[in-house]
Parts: sequence; C-alpha cells; structure tokens
Amino acid sequence: MSEHKIDLEWQGSSHSPKESNYTRNHAVSFSDTVQVTVSSAPEYKGDPNCPDPEQLLTSALASCHMLTFLAIADLKGFRVESYRDRATGFLERGDSGRPQITRIELRPCIVFGGEKQPDAAAIKRIHASAHKNCFIANSIKAKVDVLDT
Repeated sequence: MSEHKIDLEWQGSSHSPKESNYTRNHAVSFSDTVQVTVSSAPEYKGDPNCPDPEQLLTSALASCHMLTFLAIADLKGFRVESYRDRATGFLERGDSGRPQITRIELRPCIVFGGEKQPDAAAIKRIHASAHKNCFIANSIKAKVDVLDT
C-alpha cells in the first residue's frame, strides 16, 4: 500500500559512566525540511521541552482519528469548521506487568457549519466508524475512548 519513513539520529556526549546521564535527546526527520528534537519523558531523565515517544504515539492516534472523522463527516455531507482534541495517553503496567500505553482518551471538540447539522447520535456513529477505520487504532493494543467534552 504505502511506506512511511523517518530518519532518527542520536549523538552521544561524554559523561561519567556511573551517572547514567547520557542525553535522551535525538532528532527525528520526517522530510528534508521537517525535523523534530525528541527525548524521553521527564520521568525517564528526558528533556521536558521536547516531545516524548508516548506523546508522539498519542498524537499519531488522535491525528489519525481526526483525519478519518473528517473524511467520514464529509462523505455524509457534514461540514466541519474546526476540530480540536485534548488527548491523553496513559503509560501504565499492562497485563504482562511491563509499562505500556494501555489507553488513550480522546476529547474532541468539533464545530460544524452549514445547514446540515449532525445530532449527538450521528456524531457518535461517525466517531465509532472513525475508530474502526483509523490505521493507527488498528495497529496498537491500547484501548481508545472518545469522551464527550
């Protein structure tokens, strides 16, 4: 179908081996012009000014859900004027006892325009279909909840 490539690069710096204070910062390039400095979460000695992998996974799921929602809403004749989400990914101990993103909560706030307005039941159906058809949701084990805002 398609391939989605990134380039990742990490450079070490000198430090005392006893301190385990190597940098967690690394560069992820999505194209020749888009590069993001990523780190581990602050709880794991990462840079709080950089996104961490858990945030990137949460954002990938939220973005995929939104894009799928927009496509379905458009097919149904609804015009979305804006879509905002305040998503949260939860790093918890999974069934194996190891840390994993066990669940992601989406909190979309959607504004529709035009004459054709969906009711709450239609919006819920579109979210259910978006979740079912979201590439990222179909790729992860985490439970995904769409919460009312």
